[in-house]
Amino acid sequence: MNLANLDLNLVVALRALLEERNVTRAGQRVGLTQPAMSAALARLRRHFDDPLLSRTGSQYSLTPLGAVLSDRAAAACEVLERVFSSQASFDPATDTREFTLFSSDYGATVLGVPLARALHEEAPGVQLTFHQTSPALLENPGTLLSTVDGLLLPHGVIDGFPAVDVFSDQWVCLVADDNPEIGDEITLDQLARLPWAVYQRPYDAPVTRQLSMLGISPRVEVSVPLFHLLPMLVANTRRVALVQKRLIDLSPAPGVRVLPSPFPSVPLQEAMWWHPAHSQDAGHAWLREVVGKVGQAVDGS
Repeated sequence: MNLANLDLNLVVALRALLEERNVTRAGQRVGLTQPAMSAALARLRRHFDDPLLSRTGSQYSLTPLGAVLSDRAAAACEVLERVFSSQASFDPATDTREFTLFSSDYGATVLGVPLARALHEEAPGVQLTFHQTSPALLENPGTLLSTVDGLLLPHGVIDGFPAVDVFSDQWVCLVADDNPEIGDEITLDQLARLPWAVYQRPYDAPVTRQLSMLGISPRVEVSVPLFHLLPMLVANTRRVALVQKRLIDLSPAPGVRVLPSPFPSVPLQEAMWWHPAHSQDAGHAWLREVVGKVGQAVDGS
């Protein structure tokens, strides 16, 4: 497919049509008349050899191909917006750019808070937005990274993309204060036998692989999308959880005890990953520099 032969305005029309599922509303969204949007839909149907939208009663629904294209069209539009908003220079004192990062609640707590403080001091007009990561987002990291400024994630989960290391951490065990089975230490046998509360995979993939090599397959009793929920899910139960030490240091939790890992767990090295397309962008280069400095300060604290 040769992009030179395509009308990229159709990408915008495609996104609007698939998200609105209504020709009139899609036209209003992108500033086209109803006849012009109908003509765009006809061109798209010819190109894909698919109706894309099919009538079901008084409503329109997406065809299977239309459903596939919906997410891809949105991602393509976001990439195009970033391409045409790229800057040759960036002045943090006066710029009003928005930077968007995907992160777990852990990354947003440990790095995001001091990063937001640094941006407030150095770039008062800049906006910082965090979106929560999920396993689904990591199925195609290239597409994800092309639509945002960065992804906060430790080494060992993705590779093949540029990254700047921000801070290191270590895994510790959480158990309930009133768990009578565990004393001042927790053993590998107890990790294998007790029920677990875990964060959604694959954030802790390196340490999970390490447990597997030790012959331990955690008996997961509850899985949650936020690290901050793990202490509450451990308190007053027999459950155990692995969490990052810096998170517990910043957010002490009642009803739980922090114990060292009974095995030399893989060190956690948090990094900010980005798509190579952003590497030469002046604003992005400035953001990476600030993220690196803030990460060094976190590591030194």
